[in-house]
Amino acid sequence: MRPVEPIAWTREGVVMLDQRKLPGEVVYHTYTDYRDVAKAIKDMEIRGAPAIGVAAAMGAAIGVERSKATTLEDLRTEFSEICRTLAETRPTAVDLFWAIDRFKRRFAELAAEAPATNGTASLARIRTALVEEAQKVHQERRAADRRIGSFGAELMPKTGRVMTQCNAGALATGGIGTALGVIRVAVEGGSTFEVLVPETRPYLQGARLTAWELQQDGIPLTLITDNMVGHFMKTGTIGAVVVGADRIARNGDTANKIGTYGIAVLAREHGVPFYVAAPISTFDLSIASGEQIPIEERSAEEVTHIAGVRMAAEVPAAHPAFDVTPSKFIAAIITERGVARAPYEKSLSELAGG
Repeated sequence: MRPVEPIAWTREGVVMLDQRKLPGEVVYHTYTDYRDVAKAIKDMEIRGAPAIGVAAAMGAAIGVERSKATTLEDLRTEFSEICRTLAETRPTAVDLFWAIDRFKRRFAELAAEAPATNGTASLARIRTALVEEAQKVHQERRAADRRIGSFGAELMPKTGRVMTQCNAGALATGGIGTALGVIRVAVEGGSTFEVLVPETRPYLQGARLTAWELQQDGIPLTLITDNMVGHFMKTGTIGAVVVGADRIARNGDTANKIGTYGIAVLAREHGVPFYVAAPISTFDLSIASGEQIPIEERSAEEVTHIAGVRMAAEVPAAHPAFDVTPSKFIAAIITERGVARAPYEKSLSELAGG
């Protein structure tokens, strides 16, 4: 299996697959301005917590590489603005802030070394090093996805059905995916289950993206509407649910695409194990529980319209983009360093420290 590449660093700039146009069109854009990268994140041209982290890294790198600053202080000031712009794009996905913080630390290290050389050489070294750091972030994501897939595949059934939610595949990470990475590795190992894919209203990441990825890989799937989940939990021989995550609190509470919480409750009612697959960078151990996770509110138009066509009367509409699944509903959290189980405060801390 060769999963699609949603983002890549090239000599020409940051190349992104426009996920808003899938599956009807496969369109790539090349960006040379960090502000355009930030807009692509905000507008969901690229989405999925790990992929947002990769995009933020590349946005920071392209901003510094293409900067016209001629002194370290000017570059430092511009870099601060680059980070601020990127940080204002999506509030829930903690990988965004993980990447920005990583680049702030790396910039500070390089700037501290700068006085030892002349100004031009110092700026060139900083630019080169941050481009290398962005590529490293992407390489690490690919490797982490593969390890998550290997750990998670052992928890999947050999036959029957597996359910996922939203899109936690290659499109969401830049590797093989987290939840879909688990599914991919399980299939590579001989599992023959079918994947049930809820459409994931209102943005239809399940219908447009996950179904497309699985079809590209030749993995059997059935697309269902979101309100069919309970029916298939009750009658559909589902052996497991595996989803991704945008932020995981210290107690294991997990934010993921809206609708995930309802699936977790139904899974508990029907005795179906519910797994979260996510990299360590998605942990936010600074917050005690999911009550402290900021929930992004997106445009009401994404609820009232589909593909730009109004489907509802002109009425108010709510659009919380995420919900929080309490840890009591989560059978395990699968990471690149191993599998965490309750009590999560202990297991997540041990994995994060590892």
